[in-house]
Amino acid sequence: MRMNQRIARLLATMTALVVTLFALGGPSLARADDLPTFRLEMNNGKLNPARIEVPAGKRIKIEVHNTGTNAVEFESLQLRKEKVLAPGAQSFVVIAPLQPGEYKFFDDFHQQAQGVIVAK
Repeated sequence: MRMNQRIARLLATMTALVVTLFALGGPSLARADDLPTFRLEMNNGKLNPARIEVPAGKRIKIEVHNTGTNAVEFESLQLRKEKVLAPGAQSFVVIAPLQPGEYKFFDDFHQQAQGVIVAK
């Protein structure tokens, strides 16, 4: 019976952990849906658009779509963000409120693909 009690306690602890993680993650996921959202297409070394104007002082979401046939990597050293996408994949990055200015990003797998986020 001791083993059953340990298993029951372990399951109760794991259930509490899952519920807590869901509760903490749920609101942040909902908030990501409410953010100003900007679409970026990456296609075999081309960015569309290469210039993204965003509001300064607000969190934003950039939806990254790989419409090409090769893997891509959205990367910004200034923003400390990177996201690797397989061909046909899509994802997003959430960026903290930015001061007015320009923030460079690029496709790390296609170095010629350079872009800029302009916070106004």
